[in-house]
This record gives sequence, C-alpha cells and structure tokens, in this order.
Amino acid sequence: MALVALASAWSLPASALACEGQPGAARLTVQVGGVRSAHGEVAVTLYPDEPQRFLAPKGKLLRVRTPAGAPVTTACFFLPGPGYYAVAVYHDENGDHDFNRTLLGLPTEGFGFSNDPSTKTGLPPFKAVRFQAGSGETGIRLKLRYLK
Repeated sequence: MALVALASAWSLPASALACEGQPGAARLTVQVGGVRSAHGEVAVTLYPDEPQRFLAPKGKLLRVRTPAGAPVTTACFFLPGPGYYAVAVYHDENGDHDFNRTLLGLPTEGFGFSNDPSTKTGLPPFKAVRFQAGSGETGIRLKLRYLK
C-alpha cells in the first residue's frame, strides 16, 4: 500500500515524511507551493529520464495523491537511484482523479512542473522539466499555476 504524507514545508522536516516507492538511499521531497485551497488532493507524478514517457499514458514511475494543504503541499518519493527525473503536478480540487479541462482543452485545475518552466504556449518539453537527483536527499520546489 502506498504511503502518502502531507506537511507544511516549514512545519515538518523531510525526514518525517512517509515516502512512495521502494525504500532506498535516494529520496526526493517535492514542495508544491501556490496551492489555493485545501479542497481535494494534489497529484504529484514522477517520471524517469525517458522523454517519450513524460506525460504519456502509463509513462509514470510513481505517483502520490495527497490531501491538498494550502498554501504548500509536500510529497516524498524513494528513488531507484541517483539520476535525472521529471515531476508533473496538478491540484485535483474536485477529487475526481482527473485533470479537468475546458472544451478548448485549457486546464480548469492548478498545474505545475519541476523547474517551473513557462507554459504559455503549451506543454513544456521534457528537457525543460528534467532535474538531477543525487544519492541521499534531494528537494525541489515548484509553484502551481491556475488559469481561472
């Protein structure tokens, strides 16, 4: 069973979070800022260093769904090892486990990516969201964007 933890980035140290994945020496803590409400949950998805799998159906390495905490929600993953990864996040405010969009395909829920790349002209390329995780503890921060 997946273990999920919620914590304010400033109230709980990363070592106190329960992490998703096989326990190991490499760990990633993701702080999601800009969460506008505590409704629903925040889905944090981890992708391997394979551009063709980024945002693809069944392309994820791991996913954490944790109750939304405003203004910051934190998630944790045990990584297979040091290397390059990417993270995509959305705030599932209505809790339907779907990234809701308008008829035009625009997001109706908050979203974000590792490295906070620009998303004004569509989805970011993998190279813009890719980051390096070392052995031991790696932490990243990103901020959600809401279009409405």
